[in-house]
Amino acid sequence: MGGRKRGGDSGGSRNGEYEPGSDEARVASLIPPGLIPEDGKLYYRIGEVSKITGVKPYVLRYWESEFRWMAPQKSRSKQRLYRRKDIEMILLIRQLLHEQRYTIAGARKHLRELGIGGALAEAAEESAREAAASAANPVFSTSDSAEAFQAIRSELLAIREMLQPSS
Repeated sequence: MGGRKRGGDSGGSRNGEYEPGSDEARVASLIPPGLIPEDGKLYYRIGEVSKITGVKPYVLRYWESEFRWMAPQKSRSKQRLYRRKDIEMILLIRQLLHEQRYTIAGARKHLRELGIGGALAEAAEESAREAAASAANPVFSTSDSAEAFQAIRSELLAIREMLQPSS
């Protein structure tokens, strides 16, 4: 699955860098609404980013070494300070590695070929497609879920009765 190349220019910055003022910054966000508190914070520490993204801090530090351009700013006390765009990049990398099953080298190549903005746009489109598909074709409706739960509960109770020693 390595690097799939799409035609056309990704627009925005050269060298695949993500620039807040570019067309790439106007791409739909990968961050679901409500995931980051709207408290006006500009910077987040690694523990906060870990909770937001579901990526452990040691993995974030490892990704910094593998994706050289993913280097958060550091405070005077050497704590990593992540911005919203950094969190979007982490979510994008997580999606490429975990959901689309890229290797790290393949993800790096994919990001280089599409540019960061192009990859963000592709990921946002993919997320929107998945959300639309799951909304249009839910696995269980609410009433189906309740019925399925009751059927499973009944089966488990029957199994428990069979397994209990007779007195």
